[in-house]
Amino acid sequence: MTQPERMFGVVVVGVGRAGSVRIRDLQSPQLPPSPLKLIGFVSRRELGNINEVKQISLQDALSSTEVDVAYICSENVSHEEYVRQFLSAGKHVLVEYPMTLSLAAAQELWKMAEEKGKILHEEHIELLTEEFAFLKNEVAGKKLLKGTLHFTGGPLEKERFGFLAFSSIARLSWLVSLFGELAVISATMEEQEEKKYLKMTVNLETVNKRPLTWIEERGPGLKRERHINFLFESGLLESIPPPTQGNKNIFLKDQDIFVKKLLGQMSTEDLAKEKKHILHCMKIADEIQKYCQHSKKVGPLGGAEGTV
Repeated sequence: MTQPERMFGVVVVGVGRAGSVRIRDLQSPQLPPSPLKLIGFVSRRELGNINEVKQISLQDALSSTEVDVAYICSENVSHEEYVRQFLSAGKHVLVEYPMTLSLAAAQELWKMAEEKGKILHEEHIELLTEEFAFLKNEVAGKKLLKGTLHFTGGPLEKERFGFLAFSSIARLSWLVSLFGELAVISATMEEQEEKKYLKMTVNLETVNKRPLTWIEERGPGLKRERHINFLFESGLLESIPPPTQGNKNIFLKDQDIFVKKLLGQMSTEDLAKEKKHILHCMKIADEIQKYCQHSKKVGPLGGAEGTV
């Protein structure tokens, strides 16, 4: 089997769920052969080797001439610093969403990547799922009157994952991809800290002034589910069929997109479009956070609700 002319040495930073999947994909044989070569992984924990992959220190990963690429799969709150360090060291970067926890930081990192001539790729596997492909097809050509996307899931530790609009930016990415650029009309956050419960309600508007509501609800016992209600002139869409393939290999599909960027096989138009999409979602998340920090109300248990 012919090896690619150019090989890129990769280090994976963080070996949780996403990092473990990235390591698995990097170790799996690909057709055609991948130009990516796994060099090692970085973790705060002393783990030794994982599946014959060696653990290396952060400093060694930053300074090694073998390492061309870093996959940032750590906790959300550490993404920004890791991206900055690896870009500064002259490495290409693939980072799990959210790239940062503020629009200003994302803009700064993107500028740094461009100045260094390096690829900065923010993973968005939510756009590679069967569910999204179904929605994209269903929405195409239809005129929206109003809509709601309500996501529920288990508790999130805000100290690790950051503000809810950023840690849940996948849903925002869906809405922007389906309905175009959006404006924030209002946003509120309900919080019951003792119950580890959060509910963010965001009122958005399309460029055609059609209302969209995004609700993100997190707490113990809440199943990971998406509920939709999109009303079009032609009718109502209120369910998404379960994936037939279980959304297999969406991380690998994302890696394929990254490789195309590394090899210069993605057009400047597509790169600019993707960057615009990501920064627009970041801008909305930033605005939502500001709205929520300025809107406080008293919850049913008498505790202050609002800022997170």
